[in-house]
Amino acid sequence: MSRLTVYSENDAAHPTLETEDGETIRQTLAEAGVLFRRWAATQALDERADESVILSAYRPEIDRLIAEAGYQSVDVVNMYPTHPDRAALRDKFLSEHTHGEDEVRFFVDGAGLFCLHLNGQVYAVLCTKGDLISVPAGTRHWFDMGSSPRFTAIRLFNNPDGWIAQFTGDAIADGFPRLA
Repeated sequence: MSRLTVYSENDAAHPTLETEDGETIRQTLAEAGVLFRRWAATQALDERADESVILSAYRPEIDRLIAEAGYQSVDVVNMYPTHPDRAALRDKFLSEHTHGEDEVRFFVDGAGLFCLHLNGQVYAVLCTKGDLISVPAGTRHWFDMGSSPRFTAIRLFNNPDGWIAQFTGDAIADGFPRLA
């Protein structure tokens, strides 16, 4: 189940909001300028399905997003507990960074934790199967896939080169809760 926990950027021990209510999550994130939607992710996929199978299974949803925002490239991140690069990728994504374009993810399986550093707060968004999140360009954030990751997310980009991060050098992510 999706979950939103909001903290002051200076106090990771005492959340100011904790909710699993989809509408409260959507409204709270919208007030911060972040798009969050719940979509049906009903296609059964093997955890090691290749990108073409996943993209084919969710072509209508992808086409809808491309029509809405004109994305130029699409790919898939498919992580599973025995993925050979899981530790290195987790470390990379756990560092606070920004992007020059919106970071759009549609979770079609599993879960991952986006932490958004906005307006003196940290919004920890546990995205699960069926969640679509669009983190606005320039938003300081990090992503935790956990030590035993399991998620499949479709990523959409306006930049045909795909995922390009600018790391902030801020160690804030080290002070906030992570996925197990």
